[in-house]
Amino acid sequence: MPNPTACLLIIGNEVLSGRTQDANLKFIATRLGEIGIPLREVRVIPDVPATIIGTVNEVRAKYDHVFTTGGIGPTHDDITSECVAAAFGVPWEPHPEAWRRLESHYARQTPPGDFNAARQRMATMPRGATLIDNIISIAPGFTMGNVHVMAGVPRIMQAMFEALAPTLQGGPPIVSAAVHANGLMEGRIAEGLAAIQARYPDIDIGSYPYYRAGGGGVAVVAKGIEPTAVKQAAHDVLVFMRACGGQPIEGEPG
Repeated sequence: MPNPTACLLIIGNEVLSGRTQDANLKFIATRLGEIGIPLREVRVIPDVPATIIGTVNEVRAKYDHVFTTGGIGPTHDDITSECVAAAFGVPWEPHPEAWRRLESHYARQTPPGDFNAARQRMATMPRGATLIDNIISIAPGFTMGNVHVMAGVPRIMQAMFEALAPTLQGGPPIVSAAVHANGLMEGRIAEGLAAIQARYPDIDIGSYPYYRAGGGGVAVVAKGIEPTAVKQAAHDVLVFMRACGGQPIEGEPG
């Protein structure tokens, strides 16, 4: 059976405007690869209800898992939760357990915090949602169908993901092997890389040029679920780079 697939939706006007730099993609892609759920698509979308609703419905039909980050805080522009409810066609209503957790959390503060209407939004979710625990700031994320809704703040998102991870059924882990060569350019190796890729149709072989003060080069990364094939493909790349006059080194450029 093929590995399940995933899509990530990064939700927030602040990311699209450039005010906030997304710091979640690398973590999510890496962890999903370890679980055996390759990330196949990433989209950055605004805090616009029609866009969120339409995009969630599109990608949840296309992928086995959809992960969202951002838009589940207490302010007026945190609309991801209610949009997911609309996408699934269910009411957006107080979640009893989320409500209990947050109400208790604010009551324990010194002095006691106000569990006001804004904070109550963080305990309001699509009917039927399953909570994703948040050990950092209490307010939970949630899963609805195959859509997993998490915070945008990296530390909180990571805590939510680790709480969710044991419930995700993946396939064989995605493994990778890299080779790089200083002074060797992509144009020199493109044709040969295509030939190597053709020999390994189940391995993803990517070419990534880099530039630095001491000179540029190219890194080639092989990825797949079969460690032996990945290792062999990377070795073939190394041999080919050497034949092209390079001095390839295993691993990513330092």
